[in-house]
Amino acid sequence: MNYGRPSSPSLGTAPQAPPTVTPLTQSSAEAYVASTCFKIGPPRRVGVELEWFVHDSARPDSDPDPDKVAAALDTLRLDPDNPLLPLGSRLTREPGGQVELSSPAAEGLTECLETTRRDLDALRGAFTAQGLTLAGYGTDPHPRERRILLRQPRYLAMDEFFGRAGPWGRIMMCVTASLQVCLDAGTDAADPRGFRQRWLLAHRLGPVLVAAFANSPLLDGRPTGYRSTRQAVWSRMDPSRTLAPAAVDGDPRLAWARYVLDAQVLCVRRPAGRPWNAPAGLTFRDWLRRPEAERPSLADLDYHMTTLFPPVRPRGYLELRMIDAQPGDGWLVPAVLTAALFGDPRAAEAALAALEPLEPHEAAANGAEPGPRGPAWTRAATRGMDDPVLRKAALGCFAAADSALAGQDGDGRLRRLLGEFAERYPVRGRCPADDLLDPPGARRATAPQEDAPC
Repeated sequence: MNYGRPSSPSLGTAPQAPPTVTPLTQSSAEAYVASTCFKIGPPRRVGVELEWFVHDSARPDSDPDPDKVAAALDTLRLDPDNPLLPLGSRLTREPGGQVELSSPAAEGLTECLETTRRDLDALRGAFTAQGLTLAGYGTDPHPRERRILLRQPRYLAMDEFFGRAGPWGRIMMCVTASLQVCLDAGTDAADPRGFRQRWLLAHRLGPVLVAAFANSPLLDGRPTGYRSTRQAVWSRMDPSRTLAPAAVDGDPRLAWARYVLDAQVLCVRRPAGRPWNAPAGLTFRDWLRRPEAERPSLADLDYHMTTLFPPVRPRGYLELRMIDAQPGDGWLVPAVLTAALFGDPRAAEAALAALEPLEPHEAAANGAEPGPRGPAWTRAATRGMDDPVLRKAALGCFAAADSALAGQDGDGRLRRLLGEFAERYPVRGRCPADDLLDPPGARRATAPQEDAPC
């Protein structure tokens, strides 16, 4: 969600190291993280971040011509230092060449959908004119050479860091794409509008969002055995930055502060021309324990937090990161479902009740939040809506969202959108990944098209 800063480096620019300020201590760093990552207030705003692969429209299995990609971006006349589309969505590129559209923070779901669709139309138009297509999949289904196209020091350091533990980091960087939904953190109240309950719901809802919208069964052109290969890839990466924080006294602020400090340092910003690689095994807490002259600054801490990728990331607001990119205008459904559940207290309570069977009681007793390696998450990535427990929980969440929209959706278009998706997929034990796995000639469930309701 675009709150006036990019979610990743802007087009054509490399991140620059800010001036050094007073070194931090462990206590001041934890206090800063806890106080800034959950902005307290009535939850209203909604945003989405949509990642897309760029394909040649005539030959989607071939790498797109970089000159055509550059020409498409040039027609948008983006300011490299402030790459905003006509209605304020921010456009950035991912290291493997994926394009990401981050919507402005909208005052409600309807405004978010309308703004995003209009900016997305402008983006698609620019690429279509060059014979290019923005394709929505969790993993690119075509065989691709895994190349870091953006040779920025951040991404080179990221490649080296993740490469220490296998191929998963480069797969994530080069051939995966996601759909992220962003929501206000909430109030300080002990109810569904409070940040503690919203944090809990975001994590409990995660496996259902993975399973219902799984859309990445192929890698290198072959089935992987997963409905969401993208989720399986994330589960194999550095656990210090991809698992969910362990609960601490029921306070997600403290849990997140400790998680941030205990995560390994992925990169250390240095002057131009010098690599940003970080020492192996160094956590941010270790860095804070160094002599004062060598400690990180507040700016280093802020940057470190942008290199953490748990399923739910607090950035003042809550960023839900576990959803595969969707085909066409399929992004509308997870955005509507999630915003409806979080926007209505009764819907949130109904969703939590529907999701309760997914959480092993022993895990809850131990205070562990679910994460990419938990049993429900693993089943979601593997089976999608074919898992009966996940399917029942998903249908309960869709029903709760429908009830929440009943008094808000005047012409019923959003309710119909949710209902049609539920009938096409969860009710039948299917998810979008199954369309890609169907044998040639089989009747396929199609995604919402360009004229889908907004």
